[in-house]
Amino acid sequence: MKTTTINVRNQFRGRVKEIILGPVVSEVDIETPSGIVTSVITTRSVEDLGLQVGNEVIALIKSTDVAIAKLDD
Repeated sequence: MKTTTINVRNQFRGRVKEIILGPVVSEVDIETPSGIVTSVITTRSVEDLGLQVGNEVIALIKSTDVAIAKLDD
């Protein structure tokens, strides 16, 4: 089965740059044209997806909270 549509609007296409495996959760760094996006997902999901450095992926970002930090002038 292939996904053809999805309701998540914030999508960043990129390549897996680094995977830091943990016993339960892992960090996956994705290099995108806009910069690095880091996802913390279960290690089981990393294995189920067969993620490896260099894989082309899409980071799908859906959140009810967006934090903002003010920069000094």
